Amino acid sequence: MPQEIGLLLVFLLVFLYDTFMPARSQRFLPYFTTALFAVFTVLSFVPCQMGEAFGGMFETNLATWVMKCVLNIGLLLVLMQSIKWTNDDFVSVRRGEFYELMLLTLLGMFLMVSARHFLLFVIGLETASLPIAALTAFEKRYYESHEAAAKYIFTAIFSSAIFMLGISFVYGMTGSLYFHDIATALISEKSALLFAAVAFVIAGVGYKLSLVPFHQWTADVYQGAPTAVTSYLSVVSKGAAAFAFLVILVQAFGAAYAQVWQWMLYAVIILTITIGNLFAIRQRNLKRFLAFSSISQAGYIMLGVIAANTVGMASMMYYILVYIFSNLAAFAVIAAIERQSGRVTIDDYNGLFKTNPWMAFTMMLAMFSLGGIPPFAGFFSKFFIFVGAAQTGSVAIYVLVFIALVNTIISLYYYLLVVKAMFIRQDECVIPYIDSHWTEELGMTVSVMGIIAVGLASGIYTFFSQITESVGHIFAMI
Repeated sequence: MPQEIGLLLVFLLVFLYDTFMPARSQRFLPYFTTALFAVFTVLSFVPCQMGEAFGGMFETNLATWVMKCVLNIGLLLVLMQSIKWTNDDFVSVRRGEFYELMLLTLLGMFLMVSARHFLLFVIGLETASLPIAALTAFEKRYYESHEAAAKYIFTAIFSSAIFMLGISFVYGMTGSLYFHDIATALISEKSALLFAAVAFVIAGVGYKLSLVPFHQWTADVYQGAPTAVTSYLSVVSKGAAAFAFLVILVQAFGAAYAQVWQWMLYAVIILTITIGNLFAIRQRNLKRFLAFSSISQAGYIMLGVIAANTVGMASMMYYILVYIFSNLAAFAVIAAIERQSGRVTIDDYNGLFKTNPWMAFTMMLAMFSLGGIPPFAGFFSKFFIFVGAAQTGSVAIYVLVFIALVNTIISLYYYLLVVKAMFIRQDECVIPYIDSHWTEELGMTVSVMGIIAVGLASGIYTFFSQITESVGHIFAMI
């Protein structure tokens, strides 16, 4: 558990700084936290000892190690882009809580990723979810923030209740909460109770991933939460939940793949990609726009889960890394502009290239990557996720991939609407020149470099493939 211990150490140092350092030093807390977490992120790439803990409830292998490194990159970018915001007058009094809650949620996601027992998974799920409700309500002066927090907390409560109900059914059938024991017991179990249990588990995690029809909370929460929290929700939280979802379905319910959850996910993926795209077209607020975009992207990520093989897992991890760079590039621009001008609609971005060429360029690359336009990273992430899904070879999966391809064309339309507003419309830009903070500029630069480099460096996907091949035994039940 070196990564968890390292993260707890970072949390402790940030807490001590926030608690005991004098008031005149508090404005350096965002820099201290970001620098400390950057050191932790770099050190986390050093391979750690693999093994089990807590009687097999917690497992560290090469795949979980790499996934945690990917999540660290996402949080580091969020921390980098939020430094100026946390030092603003209204937020600065609670800046310590912001960073402590962020680190605590990441710890919960680490537990979710490494859990091999449903009890530990629930602990990680709640550790990740409940602090996010507080973060969503961070902007206490805005009614939308209160509304977003209320919707998120009620959603978290009901989704956890549904998930726990599914787990209770599983325990009743198998007498165990260990993933391996459940998989072994379900080899000969194909009762109606199993269908109900898996449906409840998919629904419970589906709320966290914003899968349709469990997505209704997403747009309101994304719009009402502070942009830094929204960006975190859209990438880091979603990435951890997707990987943990794959582990649960494969390791606990692998024996019921073809008969039960494969067909459930077919319908969920088609609905998620299609409805996310159709509703994104109608949005004018960029945060709601990216909310429905993230719903659609969650459907693409689920193609790696439905593949249920090493190629699917590698493609999903690669997709999440690309999605982190692409989405955070867009949110970095939105946050910088919103902080200084309060403008958040697509129409406000008309002619943005004339006043803020670098921000317009960053947003353009983000939209190109999210839409899957070559040669940017988003094109290769979609290509690999389609290949991983299609390798199962069934007619149904070919139809699913075809529907996803058609939806990719639809998504190009609404992503290019933003590019059109910034570069083609001749309206006078209502957004003046934004003198963004150097940390915001650095966050944009790193995100743009990631979009370009991850797409061109083929060795990154090869690395993911090699890692997932080493843990291919987890698909043995399928």
